[in-house]
Amino acid sequence: MDIEIKVLGPLEVSVGGVSIVPTANKPSQLLAMLAINAGHVVTVNALTEEIWDYRPPRSGVPTLHTYILKLRRKLQQALAGQPGVSSKDILLTRRSGYVLDVEPDIVDAVRYDRLSAAGRAAVNEGDSETASRMLGEALELWRGPAFVDVPAGPQLAIESMRLEENRLSDLHLRIAADLRLGRHYQLLGELATLCARHPLLENFCAQHMMALYRSGRQSQALEAYRRLRASMVEQLGVEPSARVRRLHNAILTGHAAMDDPKFVYSA
Repeated sequence: MDIEIKVLGPLEVSVGGVSIVPTANKPSQLLAMLAINAGHVVTVNALTEEIWDYRPPRSGVPTLHTYILKLRRKLQQALAGQPGVSSKDILLTRRSGYVLDVEPDIVDAVRYDRLSAAGRAAVNEGDSETASRMLGEALELWRGPAFVDVPAGPQLAIESMRLEENRLSDLHLRIAADLRLGRHYQLLGELATLCARHPLLENFCAQHMMALYRSGRQSQALEAYRRLRASMVEQLGVEPSARVRRLHNAILTGHAAMDDPKFVYSA
């Protein structure tokens, strides 16, 4: 049975190529909660708290049961032509709640976490080639912000924040690995875009400065620092960190360490 679950971007849940994602907001929240916890029971309390932001109405539990019933109907329609398989075999009822009984690894966020962990382990082992490849594969799973088209209650909001923080961290680590591999030219466009999108994130600016310097663009590397400093002073009232200031000085003076691929700015 071909089931696909994607949450790293718009919510996509399909069975045999047929989408079962509801159009209404609250039922889509319900499905997102079941999807991100695939293979595990999600309690009725957790679902009602997510859907009604800790303030479920008196009719909350009966309404939740109605959402489950409608979701099973969509699931059953998608299963048409697959005799012997019922929606109740996939969306199970348990004493305390419900479980989407599928292999967790079919969820893109689960695969992302697995690839991310492997990439970070490679970073710790000093294996830049493997780190770049594994982290790159993890990041390719993203199609936009997690749960981007699903209203986020308290639990989905926390999960979205966790995933986004990990994505930015993995992106920084993957670029650091690529810099160690001497891929500074290939990184210029990506880093310019990241700095435009995240003008207050020092890590990406520092990596951009290094890639520019190693590409023979010292003046542009210094200009990147000036833009970062101006943005931080204007919007936050603070100077760049001491580490970024030291990096700026190394570029300004043409310090020999800047030409060593093993030297990579780290935060």
